[in-house]
Amino acid sequence: MTQHTTSRRSLLAAALAAPAVAVGAPLLSATPAAAADPVDGCQVVVDWTAIVLEATVENEAGAPAQARVIRLAGTEYLQLRGTVICGFTADGRLGTLPATIRPPKLTRGVCPRNNSQGINAIRIEANTAGALNVFGPQATNKVTWIQLDNFSSVLR
Repeated sequence: MTQHTTSRRSLLAAALAAPAVAVGAPLLSATPAAAADPVDGCQVVVDWTAIVLEATVENEAGAPAQARVIRLAGTEYLQLRGTVICGFTADGRLGTLPATIRPPKLTRGVCPRNNSQGINAIRIEANTAGALNVFGPQATNKVTWIQLDNFSSVLR
């Protein structure tokens, strides 16, 4: 007895050969996506805006801490840039995102920091209130600067 098998290639060929009438009228009358809402490329949802830093944190000259939101292929990302000078010896608050940026959920990323005792990265979290917090500093391993350029995290 011969067993009949159908390859994926033959199924795909049959599907592509199906007449449009079999697919249905809605497909024939569908309008193309609006040009103002591209699926490809990158859209800036909220442009670069200053992060309000805590009193114990300051911007490095020429590289202020900023945040923005972009949309790439329908997914929104929170991005940070800049370098801050600090003196964290414990978990703490780095600053607050601009009022135009409030994550719908806790979002986190990892950023470079001063290399001390072989540790050269720190976790940064943005919560729904817009607070930017750092996690990982210790009294025996002080964080003296953080470069935010590496931070990019999914918002929605």
